[in-house]
Amino acid sequence: MERAGLPAVVISAMTSVAKASGANRILVAGRIPHPVGDPSLPPQRERAYRRQVVEAALAALTVPVTGPTAFEPEQLLSAR
Repeated sequence: MERAGLPAVVISAMTSVAKASGANRILVAGRIPHPVGDPSLPPQRERAYRRQVVEAALAALTVPVTGPTAFEPEQLLSAR
């Protein structure tokens, strides 16, 4: 997708695998079985957590990169 000019973000708890696969934008999130959620949280907090991850991924799409770059959600959301 990136080669075609469409920015993409990989959301992963395993950044080394995402980098090895050639992903340019990597959002470090969650744990391996639940990278975009946390089933141990109460429903309202879990929904807020999921929203935070998605908002951070959308913010990562706007950041120009020249190679594999890992972002923490807090890093992207605090810059807004």
